[in-house]
Amino acid sequence: MSARPRTLDLRADPGADLSVVVRHLREGGAVAYPTETVYGLGGACTDAGVTAVREVKGRSADKPLIALVESETAVAGLVWTEAAKTLAETFWPGSVTLVLPDPDRIFPAGVRDPRSGTVGVRVSPHPVARRLVRELGAPLTSTSLNVPGEPPVTSGGHAREILERLGAPKVWLLDFGTLPSSAPSTVVDCSRPEPVVLREGAVPLGRLRCVIPEIHATTP
Repeated sequence: MSARPRTLDLRADPGADLSVVVRHLREGGAVAYPTETVYGLGGACTDAGVTAVREVKGRSADKPLIALVESETAVAGLVWTEAAKTLAETFWPGSVTLVLPDPDRIFPAGVRDPRSGTVGVRVSPHPVARRLVRELGAPLTSTSLNVPGEPPVTSGGHAREILERLGAPKVWLLDFGTLPSSAPSTVVDCSRPEPVVLREGAVPLGRLRCVIPEIHATTP
């Protein structure tokens, strides 16, 4: 039987001390944690952090990880169009991931798209995810914890089961219990003259058009 992941139970005490988990992330480790949509798997936005997540998830190098950030100002070095600023001001914290150019290579390979040089960033409204990013003091990578082709992970028990199956005893699990049902985040490419919705999710296209009328979606 696979070893059980190290677990911090936040169901009774969401304000429990996260220092051991933050230290683990700074040392290049990975953590499974709740977001506003599903349980995610992440690490620091460093080469070691990216490698740790990829080794657990088996994610290929051509699929970049997104980054959870504390605020727009925390990633001011990315290229922010007026449309991107408006979307962030309106929907952050929230389930909108913005894809922005990273010409100065602020983010490492694995987070920065190798073809376009862009990075997907979001401010999560979930209290645990936001606190983890704040205490880390740096962006945190995020990818869904589920095995490809399987349902999303929406409970701490399911997250523990997945980590055991993946053979990841060194990954910390922040157990926040069962999450409410939610669509994934909406992904908007803001690297173009007019923003394009790459994936419509929790925030529908109609709501985005209330603030950016010219926004459109990719053709299926």
